[in-house]
Amino acid sequence: MAQIELKNTHAYYGTSAALHGISMRAEAGKITVIIGSNGAGKSTIINSISGFVRRDDSVYYEGKLLPQKPYKVTATGITQVPEGRQIFIGMTVEENLRIGAYRNRSSKDVQRLIEEQYELFPRLRERKKQDAGTLSGGEQQMLAIGRGMMSQPKVILLDEPSLGLAPLIVAEVFEIIQRIRDTGTTVILVEQNAKKSLSICDYAFVIENGNIIHEGTGKELLGNNDIAAAYLGVGNE
Repeated sequence: MAQIELKNTHAYYGTSAALHGISMRAEAGKITVIIGSNGAGKSTIINSISGFVRRDDSVYYEGKLLPQKPYKVTATGITQVPEGRQIFIGMTVEENLRIGAYRNRSSKDVQRLIEEQYELFPRLRERKKQDAGTLSGGEQQMLAIGRGMMSQPKVILLDEPSLGLAPLIVAEVFEIIQRIRDTGTTVILVEQNAKKSLSICDYAFVIENGNIIHEGTGKELLGNNDIAAAYLGVGNE
């Protein structure tokens, strides 16, 4: 059974339709990638799952209709790491991590989760007392992902995690994403870096103008001439 499934999903910004009957599946414990050009509707898909964009009742989680309120979505075990990191400047790295576990009332569990993030992101341990606003872009992205993982999600939605990062840091972030998948967490990844994301995913969808135009394994799409011409050119190294 797909862990998350969209069945002919429509989504709207005001009265304007942004998704035009999207159907897709994200399997449990896998990396599902969504690629496409700017404005194609990639982020709208995960914002629809999270409840941040108005949609019809057509999104299912573990076979049951997913609620539309963001706090109810989060309560099911789905966490979104937003584009642009949105960390809390003026608070330390560790304080940012603790915010990610706001639903957890056990201080022992929270400390265990913090240690897990420090194991996943050793640089965050080195900077745990540092103001999060003074971190590099790559470190802030690691913090944003770590904060998301503090809620112990079954599904994590990542929106453009490589945006604005240097190539070496991008490679490190993608390695971390694979490690998260290997823990059993389902990953839905929205990315403009098509080549990198297709190289690590289990399955992928290509979206244009609010419609899915291609789907397949990462290997299949990497070998597709149309995909290569449109998305794997200069800037996707």
